[in-house]
Amino acid sequence: MTSSISQDNTLVNLQEEYENREIQQVLDELEQDLVGLAPVKDRIKEIAALLLVHRLRKLLGLTSANPNLHMSFTGSPGTGKTAVALKMADILFRLGYIRKGHLITVTRDDLVGQYIGHTAPKTKEVLKRAMGGVLFIDEAYYLYKPDNERDYGAEAIEILLQVMENQRDDLVIIFAGYKERMDSFYESNPGLSSRVANHVNFPDYTPDELLIIGKIMLEEQQYRLTEESEKVLLDYIKLRMTQPHFANARSVRNAIDRARMRQANRMFAAGNRVLTKFDLVTIQAEDILKSRLFKD
Repeated sequence: MTSSISQDNTLVNLQEEYENREIQQVLDELEQDLVGLAPVKDRIKEIAALLLVHRLRKLLGLTSANPNLHMSFTGSPGTGKTAVALKMADILFRLGYIRKGHLITVTRDDLVGQYIGHTAPKTKEVLKRAMGGVLFIDEAYYLYKPDNERDYGAEAIEILLQVMENQRDDLVIIFAGYKERMDSFYESNPGLSSRVANHVNFPDYTPDELLIIGKIMLEEQQYRLTEESEKVLLDYIKLRMTQPHFANARSVRNAIDRARMRQANRMFAAGNRVLTKFDLVTIQAEDILKSRLFKD
């Protein structure tokens, strides 16, 4: 006997639903706004496709539980995790998986109290604000400190576990941080690991990608590089990548902020010289070369 599923010829237009929900617009923004990160963009497209097909199945009355939407974003600082989380929240909202589409970003300090009875109210208050949207917990491994018996992070984790299970249709949680530390965090908290289905790893940017990011940052503030200062900035990036506490795009932004300050001081030191628009918008090589990186 042929099953009722195979006999049902109800038609659904995948492309029409895709366009109606404007998912391509979000994916296009992701492509335009973020340099590189091809594996991340591909993974987000895969998740979006799964969510869209699941929505169509529900429209046809096909029985299936909502997919597990909790996620893990791993990678070094400054690799675009928060920016991608914002786009993910937008996709989830457009497809009807969350009610509001907002993103709340927190760290351990926002969730864990310093004395008995303090953690539960803090964590529940954050969860209340995040309901209907996405909660992004940065450097999530700091929640778990097994060496400290008086630490209250375990209490926050327990509350998160309950909400991830019981209110998963009204809240998506994204845990983020360095990959190695996040792997250890999940190993130490198997209950948490089993509730996180989507793992997205963010690679470090290449020097050329960071140069492009730097130029975009400058353009947004109506500055520009000369041909020489562009080469010097690339040299700076390559040197900075070998130093401690390198944070990808954040380190480039810091370098640009310091170059702007040196440019301003250089022009101020010139005294009464009349400045042109070119002077005001141009970062010269010397504005970058004065970094202590080139002096070590």
